[in-house]
Amino acid sequence: MAEALSALDVAALLRASAVQITAELSALSEAVVRHHPAAGEWCAKEVLGHLIEVERRGFAGRIRTILAEDRPRFVGWEPADVARERKDCERNVRELLVEFGALRDESANLVTGLHAADLSRGGDHPKVGFLTVGDSLAEWVYHDRNHVRQIHANVQSYVWPHMGNAQKFSLP
Repeated sequence: MAEALSALDVAALLRASAVQITAELSALSEAVVRHHPAAGEWCAKEVLGHLIEVERRGFAGRIRTILAEDRPRFVGWEPADVARERKDCERNVRELLVEFGALRDESANLVTGLHAADLSRGGDHPKVGFLTVGDSLAEWVYHDRNHVRQIHANVQSYVWPHMGNAQKFSLP
């Protein structure tokens, strides 16, 4: 098995994905960031809202709790329910990007300040069991990239009907 990423590597990757997300969403029109590829799927603004919430409640939030307490018990939350409550599709994408950027800067700084001993500290999650800071860092990198891919897929879904015969280049 490959060696785990260091906290500094993770912080750099968190900053990199924030740059990717900001660049992509800043380049899109309102119609594209509001596009739902299918019923029940998130638009790009809702994906961004999810990243904001998971930053607070999930990754950075859990790490802060782990550092403050000895083996805390986490409370689960349902991302789909939170997304409905946030109503991000109705919000301004620039405001969402500012909110995300500020949180991500704080989070990257938090990760940069972690010590080797912090990585093995953890807490109990009701769905998955014991989670360490190190587990959370690896998942955070993975999770970001899944949602970057989702944003790209939303844009592809939006442009697909406008490709005409060029669709044949992309068919299996």
